[in-house]
Amino acid sequence: MPEYPPFMNAYGSLSKILNKVKQAKTPDRFNYDFLETTLGFKSSSARAFIPLAKRLGLLASDGTPTDLYKRFRNPAQSHAAIAEAIRKGYAQLFEKNESAHTLGKKEIEGLFVEITGLQNESSTIRSLLGTLETLKSFASFDQKISVTEPPPEEEEVPDKDKAPHEDIGMNLAYTINLVLPKTDDVAVFNAIFKGLRENLLRK
Repeated sequence: MPEYPPFMNAYGSLSKILNKVKQAKTPDRFNYDFLETTLGFKSSSARAFIPLAKRLGLLASDGTPTDLYKRFRNPAQSHAAIAEAIRKGYAQLFEKNESAHTLGKKEIEGLFVEITGLQNESSTIRSLLGTLETLKSFASFDQKISVTEPPPEEEEVPDKDKAPHEDIGMNLAYTINLVLPKTDDVAVFNAIFKGLRENLLRK
């Protein structure tokens, strides 16, 4: 016999639990103590939420909240996260009809009957329908999660009007060694330094 899709018999409390999950801090482990003490659901019937959440991918097998759980608590991603959880938990349904989320209650009921082999009037079928309809009220299958990507880095485009080495500065230093003639004639020295100034030291 195939495994039944996930459900809660007390599905009437499901929407209240989900709303409390949104408000409360994400726990290290989602266990019965967290459900009763932090969320305030002390009824034993509410405990069925934990195995349901595991089937939906909101909790790991050890009760650790998953990324899907955290996305559900994010108002910007909440509806899309539950839609993903529904697809995960009710994979059998979507294998029968990939647009199962658009079907009416009677059509979904027929698929549940086909999957489980139960009678239409079975209490389990009612719980399956009630659980799924409650989950769908939190979901949006058309919501797109927008991811903001950083703008690409601008590449520096070289200025075509500039010469290739126009911005390169260069300073040169010269060391000039002079061998002066032995003379007492100042005019000779003046002539030498005048020639240096006019021919080498001008820009």
